[in-house]
Amino acid sequence: MCAKKVVVKTYDESWAHRFEEICDELRPAIGKLAMRIEHVGSTSVKGLSAKPVIDIDVVIKSSTVFSDVVSALESIGYHHEGDLGIKGREAFKYEGKEHLMKHHLYVCTEMSCELKRHLLFRDYLRTHHEAVTEYSRIKQEGAALYPEDIDSYIKHKSPFIERIYREIGIL
Repeated sequence: MCAKKVVVKTYDESWAHRFEEICDELRPAIGKLAMRIEHVGSTSVKGLSAKPVIDIDVVIKSSTVFSDVVSALESIGYHHEGDLGIKGREAFKYEGKEHLMKHHLYVCTEMSCELKRHLLFRDYLRTHHEAVTEYSRIKQEGAALYPEDIDSYIKHKSPFIERIYREIGIL
């Protein structure tokens, strides 16, 4: 069991602005190395309850620029952690970003299956209000059942996620 506190909050309109604040710090450093920066994960879906952590995918054309992206991100306080077991998604940790909302930063190539999964799931939720309502309920229920166990919380919401993946054809 993992002893990480699970906190799920109702949707907060400020999350979109908080994402932009992070982008404002990323863009000058990564410049044209990135094709775009995507707000993914639950905080990117209007009305969806979420852990108050912004998930960000920096999209690059190909892995040929990855080492330059790593250097650029290191110059502003991000450190490459590897793929953390998820192929197609390179994770970065940070220190000294107390002025920004807590976030997870990933770099993906534009052809990455993980990027595709993030975008398809996000876009599905953005266009299916009933799924947002159901997913919010499941997440809040999971946080109440497993407030000190992130692994059990994730397991609790997995059937919903897998159902949506099957519906959109990525599972």
